[in-house]
Amino acid sequence: MIHYEHFQLANGLNIYLHQDKTTPMAAVNIVYNVGSRDEDENKTGFAHLFEHLMFGGSKNIQSFDAPLQKVGGENNAFTSPDVTNYYVTLPVENIETAFWLESDRMMSLSFDPKVLEVQRKVVIEEFKQRYLNQPYGDVWLKLRPLTYQKHPYRWATIGKEIKHIEDATLEDVKDFFFRFYRPNNATLVVAGNIELSQLKALAEKWFGDIPAGEPINRNLPKEPRQNEARYTTTEAAVPLNALFKAYHMPGRYDKDYFTADLISDVLGRGKSSRLYTSLVQDQKLFNSISAHVMGSLDPGMLVIQGHLNKGVSLEEGNAAVEKIVEEVKEMKLGEKELEKVKNQAESTLQFSEVELLNRAMSLAFTANYGDPELCNADAEKLRAVTQYDMKNMAAEVLRKENSSTLLYQSKN
Repeated sequence: MIHYEHFQLANGLNIYLHQDKTTPMAAVNIVYNVGSRDEDENKTGFAHLFEHLMFGGSKNIQSFDAPLQKVGGENNAFTSPDVTNYYVTLPVENIETAFWLESDRMMSLSFDPKVLEVQRKVVIEEFKQRYLNQPYGDVWLKLRPLTYQKHPYRWATIGKEIKHIEDATLEDVKDFFFRFYRPNNATLVVAGNIELSQLKALAEKWFGDIPAGEPINRNLPKEPRQNEARYTTTEAAVPLNALFKAYHMPGRYDKDYFTADLISDVLGRGKSSRLYTSLVQDQKLFNSISAHVMGSLDPGMLVIQGHLNKGVSLEEGNAAVEKIVEEVKEMKLGEKELEKVKNQAESTLQFSEVELLNRAMSLAFTANYGDPELCNADAEKLRAVTQYDMKNMAAEVLRKENSSTLLYQSKN
């Protein structure tokens, strides 16, 4: 159970305290309600670029890392299609350092053209290294636009193409910052041995005078129901033929999310899953295979991915995967198998909440979504899934017409 208290500053910044008196550490987590889904399709990659720019210096602080390291702190960040998340862990007695640093870069970045050029080069190099020059690195650049036709999930968080980052101007950067990086578009969670009164004083001192931005009215296009199976083939100098299949499924906080998540576990979680036992152990068609869900806020993807053994064609591998998928879709799931995947999922959930930072993030994400109490609802939702729910969800999600398949051919 993640207990919490909440208050809001006059500028709209929502602040949550998760008090834990058993630890000498504190976690300070800020979620900005902006991800790659909020980008203009002709200016993609900006949310991720900003993740880097936020470490390039702010109005009064040239280096974010140096002052933090002096007080025993660590920090990092990540960008997703839905949010951009920044987090700091440090000894609780030094927590004001985190407030000083985070508030300064929320107030205003330095907007130094040299910083933009440095971070632009970093992001472009990351694009090349992780997505273009790494085996199978371009999978999401190809699978997302195959799976999504309307919704902005159709491009990867890194962006559709390098040119969008190359062409980013300082004016573009300023516009993006002052639209999305405002206190009324952020959620701050503090976890650790700190009193609510102390947190209120720190929040008012460091964040209270930062002006709010204009309200953001999101009107993202909905992805229509997919009624025709899609296939595409690509070829590269990769070690093995590989197969990637995506099925549309409910979003992270939809009431049916965990039903779809458990279906992915039945299919491909671990060595006792249907896909692994049949296609890796028994038939020896695949070298590895798994299934997982993306966990995005809007309707997302259940993904199957596997690398085939040498000498096995993509057509043979795809037919074998589709046969297993069809069996799962049509069969009545046994109570024992359902209980197994439920226990696995709940164990993962419970272990994740051991870490203070994970609890802070979970609360931050649900609060950003609009309902902080959802951070305490996952276990109950998992337990409530029935065999009937699984059968109905499998019939909808695992429809062949709902699939998008990338056949990745090895040149070797």
